[in-house]
Amino acid sequence: MYFGNNATLAAAFVICRYLDTSLKNIIFHTKSGILEASKDEDLFTLVFPSREGMGCDVPEVLVKGLGKEPKELYKARDYLAVFDSEEDILNLELNMDELKKLDAFGVIVTAKGHEVDFVSRFFVPKAGIDEDPVTGSAYCTLIPYWKKQLNKNKFVSYQLSERGGILYCTDLGENVKIAGEAVAYLEGYINV
Repeated sequence: MYFGNNATLAAAFVICRYLDTSLKNIIFHTKSGILEASKDEDLFTLVFPSREGMGCDVPEVLVKGLGKEPKELYKARDYLAVFDSEEDILNLELNMDELKKLDAFGVIVTAKGHEVDFVSRFFVPKAGIDEDPVTGSAYCTLIPYWKKQLNKNKFVSYQLSERGGILYCTDLGENVKIAGEAVAYLEGYINV
């Protein structure tokens, strides 16, 4: 299950903006199961299953791939590498060839944020995406981790990719809720 450049969010945005502006809730039937999207003002919200990581040893290939050893490492579908600071996340010396060797789908890196609760980045070189700009599925693991660290259920997060994005996150137990803004990238007409 991969939600990079979230196709579900994009579809909800197009439906609510161009097809039926009165819609507030949409249910998508996907290969991954049912995904719910809702719209409230400028925010679109998606609900995903929670995917808590289990503590694990740090493989040497991960250190080579990130250019630095994390202070903690967890594994669910992806590795979740925890660092001390936002600067650590920004200044990683990445080697995508090394990250491709890992036995996980992708690598999430995270740290406590300066102006938000936490920051993150997400790398998926195995899928041909060195760094995903804003990644819904990464928050399936990020939210349960930060719930335990910060002892709360609601967070504001910033994904520190070049494009970046602010996400409003809620831990719902078995699920996580992720809300963010969507913008139109391109509009056009095709004459047939």
